Amino acid sequence: MATPRTDPLTVEVVELIGSVVARYYTEYEQAAATHSLTGAQARVLGLLAVEPTPMRRIAQKLKCEPSNVTGIIDRLEARGLVERRPDPNDRRVKLAAPTEDGRDTARRLRESLHFAREPLAELSDEERTVLRDLLKRMLGE
Repeated sequence: MATPRTDPLTVEVVELIGSVVARYYTEYEQAAATHSLTGAQARVLGLLAVEPTPMRRIAQKLKCEPSNVTGIIDRLEARGLVERRPDPNDRRVKLAAPTEDGRDTARRLRESLHFAREPLAELSDEERTVLRDLLKRMLGE
């Protein structure tokens, strides 16, 4: 096991990452609330706006129990933002997919996340690419 790095630069980077994450989640929760969604509901809707997804995969991405995702999907479905449909590749699997209203809500939610977008706009394409690649490397992707 590697020894944790505690040099001043590492400590500063960790604190900065923590600050970015805290600000992002604060804004995300506020943006979700303007659409009468919880943060978890908004995150699920955002994932589904990219592509219809099996609920088990949603749980893996959110690092939570599948039963939690079922409850979130139930509430989004009751609001007409999500629907369940059979996976065309495996009819035993149910996909969660956004409805037209769900896609529109996800788009409006994404557009309202200024903190997540505006600082990135100040970076060049090359800088954003380097940042993306470093974050992926940190996450082991």
